[in-house]
Amino acid sequence: MTSHTRSGAVEPAGGPQEATAPDETAQIVALQEEVDQLKEAVTSHAVVDQAIGMMVALGRVTPEQGWAVLREVSQHTNIKLRNVAELIVIWGQKGDLPPDIRATLEDTLDRYGPTQIPGGPPLGESL
Repeated sequence: MTSHTRSGAVEPAGGPQEATAPDETAQIVALQEEVDQLKEAVTSHAVVDQAIGMMVALGRVTPEQGWAVLREVSQHTNIKLRNVAELIVIWGQKGDLPPDIRATLEDTLDRYGPTQIPGGPPLGESL
């Protein structure tokens, strides 16, 4: 069954939605998944950038070194880089950082130059 629109065009019964072919529906679903992934990537990228900024400020390192620090901490703790970045940003907000991550972070920053993590022991002393 068909119906006529004001313009005289013929639509399938049920309106324009039924006109969507299965291939178009699959494409729409795939595009929505891609949009969702891109949104997540943008959010994740922002958190990583914030954590790099903290490394630059606290560790007196370059942004490239800050990225390397995050990557090494992630590898040595076996925690996804995005999650390490989230923990570091939370640490900057609340002052809480799990001891194992804090120790790894301090050791890694020490390799890139002398630093003192706020609230940590004076330079030369270990946690």
